[in-house]
Amino acid sequence: MFKRSPLFTPICLAFAASVSTSAVATSIDDLAQIVEKQQQQIDALTTALESSSTSVSSTTIGGYGEHHYNHVNDGSDQIDAHRYVLFVSHQYSESIEFFSEFEIEHGIASATDAGEVEVEQAYIQWQISDNQALKIGQFLVPIGIINETHEPDTFYGVERNSVEKRIIPATWWEAGVMNSGTFGEGFSYDVGFHSGLETTDANIRSGRQKNSKASAETWALTGRIKYTGIQGLELASTINWQQDLTQGEADKASATLIELHAVYNTGPFTVKALYAGWSIGGDAAETSGADDQSGLYIEPSYRISEKLGVFARYSTFDKSAGEGADSAESQFDLGLNYWLADTVVLKFDLQNQNNDSATEKDGFNVGVGWSF
Repeated sequence: MFKRSPLFTPICLAFAASVSTSAVATSIDDLAQIVEKQQQQIDALTTALESSSTSVSSTTIGGYGEHHYNHVNDGSDQIDAHRYVLFVSHQYSESIEFFSEFEIEHGIASATDAGEVEVEQAYIQWQISDNQALKIGQFLVPIGIINETHEPDTFYGVERNSVEKRIIPATWWEAGVMNSGTFGEGFSYDVGFHSGLETTDANIRSGRQKNSKASAETWALTGRIKYTGIQGLELASTINWQQDLTQGEADKASATLIELHAVYNTGPFTVKALYAGWSIGGDAAETSGADDQSGLYIEPSYRISEKLGVFARYSTFDKSAGEGADSAESQFDLGLNYWLADTVVLKFDLQNQNNDSATEKDGFNVGVGWSF
């Protein structure tokens, strides 16, 4: 019979303890590796999340839109999804920002529809210093009251005023480079070198190329000085010069636009006044009288309450003042805005035209507009 050594039990116990300790050690090492891998995954997800959050917080989305109903006495009543616009901007750093504006006009765009799809703005802004910035790309020309700020909740009247539409012509954008800055007490400036209009008959509004494979035989310069040093007051003057409106046609037509405006606000009362005038060279413009085109308007308004405001506007403009005949057109508008929220507005106005022709359009307009 096998006789057990007195050392047998202690050896077995020692061996069992050794095996148990080895297993525990192995389990701890495996667990440590698992924990380490999990931590690496958590770190990677955290980094990705932080990166995504930073990107989202640096990107801003906004927009505006408006729908109109126009009733006029010439039988051309219509309802229109006039425009829907999206803004997208992105802040790359403290000094570099991208800004864009994408617009659909009249609800739908196709070969058989009146609508348009447009990129009104797409530029990089470089903040060179605290009081100086550079825009590079496609931007709104710094002129007039509504060309740069035209969200429907910021102005009175269903339609934009005739002078800034037909003489300036808003909305007007070009591509190029523009430097903007401030100086003195309440003064600012904008100087732009950019693409220009193209028209052979001095029709300014139809001369907007909208940077769609735009002819760039000649360029344009725009300069503006603005003063806002007194509370509630804005005074501004803009000069736009183009070497040749025809973009290289035989009948060269240089053009200069001068715009002056004033806006004064005191409590609930605001008054706006604007003048704009073109001087255009070339035989074609002189023959048709379009070598001299000008317009002006004055608009007082009163904010009765936080939600309700009323306005009146007198406008007059002449696109062929150079021919010597009485070709001026005038329009009187009277109406109200009712703000459902700070940036949501209902509009109503009456219009009366006087242009000594059968094309006078008297009637009323109703609209809704919003921005966000």
